[in-house]
Amino acid sequence: MIFAAPTIAEAQARGADSFGLLRLLLALAVVFSHMGSVVTGDAAAEPLVKSTGFSLGEHAVNGFFAVSGFLVAMSYERRGLAAYVQARALRIVPGLVAAALVSALGIGALMTSEALARYLVDGRTWRFVVQTVFAFKSNAELPGVFQSNPYRFVIGTVWTLKYEIICYIGLAFAGWLGLLRQRWLVLAAAVALFCAILALDFARPDAGKALQTSLRLPFIFLCGTAFHVWRDRVRLNWLLVTAGALLTLFLTSTFCYKPLMFLTESYAALVFALGPGAGRLPEPKADVSYGTYLYGWPVQQALHAAFPQAGAWQLLAPALALTVLIAAASWFLIEKPALRLKPRGGR
Repeated sequence: MIFAAPTIAEAQARGADSFGLLRLLLALAVVFSHMGSVVTGDAAAEPLVKSTGFSLGEHAVNGFFAVSGFLVAMSYERRGLAAYVQARALRIVPGLVAAALVSALGIGALMTSEALARYLVDGRTWRFVVQTVFAFKSNAELPGVFQSNPYRFVIGTVWTLKYEIICYIGLAFAGWLGLLRQRWLVLAAAVALFCAILALDFARPDAGKALQTSLRLPFIFLCGTAFHVWRDRVRLNWLLVTAGALLTLFLTSTFCYKPLMFLTESYAALVFALGPGAGRLPEPKADVSYGTYLYGWPVQQALHAAFPQAGAWQLLAPALALTVLIAAASWFLIEKPALRLKPRGGR
């Protein structure tokens, strides 16, 4: 039955996928995950952290990186290096710059406890924009903004963009060297990172989150890339996802747990997007996933600052609605016009 399932290449030939829906669901999962920690300041209180070691938002980020590794590898193969670099820059930079400015000059200007004129000329206001755009600094603060919230930083999700861009650069360099055409090397690199995560968890199970993340996200991105270069061999089957999940669950207390979980999540993202049932659910008319990911945190912070007595569940629905509304504006006014500048055609 497994060998009767379509390969990724066969699924792509059908011309239907659910990547847009998957990205939106992942972005909404990040917003959902953050609502409790924004209100309480305790990110570890989420049930999934206790049961899996990672929050719902972190699992969603895993899915994002798997999808990104797959689609970006496909983009490089079709476009070539120069057009690939332009396409990646146009996808990331305009939306990020807009989010930093909207947060500083919109949300921050409305929420600051300082006089508006003083806030606008304060060097910290403009330093926030620079740090967000150029350093992807998630803990950057704005003067007088969210001072009574458990967390004071304004865009708490941009830290992942640093790893995303590192992965983009690594893939571009590998492609320039011709390594992506040597698909055994891609597989070997993925296996090497799998073993590195195994070794880290075996030797230093208490290793810091930053060190773990520096292996986790590139590995998952590389899994997505490997699925693309092996697309004629990899079959899409929910039974394999189930088997991977059960094996991961069985090995929860071992050093094999994390890399197996990351691999299973990466494969599950591709099965959702391209496997049986892909394309049958309605795709979003607008790609608001990036905007939802960027604006979720500042919107939640602003709502908690405005209604500090409200609980996380009370703020969740308005947070989701406002976030998607702002994300839609970002898509139609900033991101979509920028993407029209992408080079057309192949190499």
